Amino acid sequence: MNTSVLTLDERSNIESGPWFAKLSPALREAILARSTVRRVADGAMLGARGTPAQDWIAVAKGAVRVSSVSLSGKQVTLTYVEPGTWFGDIALFDGLPRTHDASAHGQTTLLIVRKGDFKELLAQHVELYDALLRLNCRRLRVMFDTIEDLNTRPLAARLAKQVMLLARRYGVPEGEEIRIGLQLAQEDLAQLLGASRQRVNQELKGFEREGAVRIEPTRLVVLSKDKLLAIAER
Repeated sequence: MNTSVLTLDERSNIESGPWFAKLSPALREAILARSTVRRVADGAMLGARGTPAQDWIAVAKGAVRVSSVSLSGKQVTLTYVEPGTWFGDIALFDGLPRTHDASAHGQTTLLIVRKGDFKELLAQHVELYDALLRLNCRRLRVMFDTIEDLNTRPLAARLAKQVMLLARRYGVPEGEEIRIGLQLAQEDLAQLLGASRQRVNQELKGFEREGAVRIEPTRLVVLSKDKLLAIAER
């Protein structure tokens, strides 16, 4: 379903995004002026691996699941794109096909900038080149950190870091607790870490015994950020 405007909360998510917020007011307005709003249902396909890229996209509400298909044909989750985050620019820059599948996770609102408008924004605003370069440098740093953790840190430490990251991105404070609003099965969480569901389940039960989290169906509740941090630093 397409609508013409963002809600106040959706607009706030876009404008407070750490990358977008650092752009000049003129560039922010230019991007918003060339954007259209699209609201999609859970599971809606936004782009398929190997297809030509047509859009530059920002998440205004909900989340986008980025995934790939394993050699066995299993769909594997690689990451979730949170509100305030822009993606899709890499394939628009190099002209190559999309690298992964992307689908809505929950009811999701997107800002869409068509390929032609993206190119015109680049031509009219030199600032956008520098901003996107910084954005992609940040992505590379995150990727290198993830690879380092995967090869040097135990699963418990990596899982604790992932739970803290999800709490920061999707956390809903409830008194002293933080409920992670993103609905995730343990299989999804395991895929993010490159581990089995059984091992992740064992580690989460250990976190629960230590009073760091509470496990609920498809939800995690953070009870103590300090205890999670201690586990992550072991």
